[in-house]
Amino acid sequence: MMRPIALIFAALVVVAGSGQALAESTDFRDFFGGGNIYGSGVSPIPRTTVTYETNYPPGTIVVNTAERRLYLVQGNGQALRYGIGVGRDGFRWSGTHRITAKKEWPSWTPPSQMVHRRPDLPRHMAGGIDNPLGARAMYLGSTLYRIHGSNEPETIGQAVSSGCFRMTNDDVKDLYDRVSVGTTVVVKN
Repeated sequence: MMRPIALIFAALVVVAGSGQALAESTDFRDFFGGGNIYGSGVSPIPRTTVTYETNYPPGTIVVNTAERRLYLVQGNGQALRYGIGVGRDGFRWSGTHRITAKKEWPSWTPPSQMVHRRPDLPRHMAGGIDNPLGARAMYLGSTLYRIHGSNEPETIGQAVSSGCFRMTNDDVKDLYDRVSVGTTVVVKN
């Protein structure tokens, strides 16, 4: 018969061993299965179809920065709703633009204003999993702003950007496949 201390020690070894196995399986999943190492992650705000009464035609993107949500109007009083990260204080804006370009795994060159604020930033980054624009980007008119993916899914629902709209890589891929160059984007505060 085991003594109580030995029994407790044995239980701790089993629990610790299963915890390590879980950690190793999570690392394996992230590396090979597209977990957070690829920046997709699970959005803290799941994509969903919602009731959305509007006069905008189907296919219009409506960004509501106050809600930190992006709506893709579907018609019949419905829209696809996505969680987004928005501009922090001093970097929010509103207006209507069109998507003028779409890029997969875009490269990133920080604008001069951003480099002035953050001289530590690289002057250019090739597209890829470490790039802050994520898996897809949709460029808004002649502005410096984009709807883009993010390698930081935990920022979705937050006010953290310099004016761009961040989505998880999974969500931005979904939106990217549903819209085309010329799509109207309405940004509301």
